[in-house]
Amino acid sequence: MNESFGEKGQPNLELVKKKKLWRNLFFLNLCVSLLLVSIFWLPSKLEQVADFLNSPSVNIPEEGKMTEKPVEKLEPKPKLKLTNLLTTQVTTVNASSEKEYVYFDFSSGKAVRILDTSSLEWDMAFRRGKVISNGGASSRLGQAGLIDLGVVEFDEVTEVPMDNYAQDIAAKTETENPVLLKWYNYNYFTHKLTAKKNSYAVRTANGKFAKFQFLSFYCDNKEAGCIKIRYVYQDSGSNSFLRTGSAFATTSTTSSGLDTTNSF
Repeated sequence: MNESFGEKGQPNLELVKKKKLWRNLFFLNLCVSLLLVSIFWLPSKLEQVADFLNSPSVNIPEEGKMTEKPVEKLEPKPKLKLTNLLTTQVTTVNASSEKEYVYFDFSSGKAVRILDTSSLEWDMAFRRGKVISNGGASSRLGQAGLIDLGVVEFDEVTEVPMDNYAQDIAAKTETENPVLLKWYNYNYFTHKLTAKKNSYAVRTANGKFAKFQFLSFYCDNKEAGCIKIRYVYQDSGSNSFLRTGSAFATTSTTSSGLDTTNSF
């Protein structure tokens, strides 16, 4: 006899309720499992797929086009390293405050305290991911400006332009430099910033030149806002980063021993 029915053929209400309960628990568990998968597993997989599709080795044809057979390329000969480059410095500026700028001077390689922003004692200022320069709308006297050199090998930048540097402009709420509005990539899955591989030319507040590249955005304790850069400053006023008068100068190096954290 069917267990779902009682002695007189009537439905066994208790057994029916148990079956209904177990069925509901099964569907609830299934929904929770799918939710957990969509939260933790799916974003990482989508990120891996995005990285794969954006990699240079992936060539996806446009709609209606055939994939071309890859052409075998000869490996380029290794480039000779220049031995008369000025030394590359590395520093970290603690700009984790969301309210106050930290002002940086290329000539000293340090963060400096500024009482008057129109002074020539600073070249760039950092506040979390925002970067401005000592020129244009940010300063009455500063000559600072920036040029995006694109994705180039840092040590191959041996000379920077003399003119056409972008100075700060007045935006709706505050000043900004158009060159450094998006010096980073933002990951919508992890909500992390990673520095682009671009190199930048800088005309300093007093008209000298430097080049720099962002390296990272996070402090040792994982807090956001510790901006690490490598840079070369030319104190002679020349726009070249090659040493003069020495045929056997040391090759430009970046050493972790040069790292300094400037914070207040």
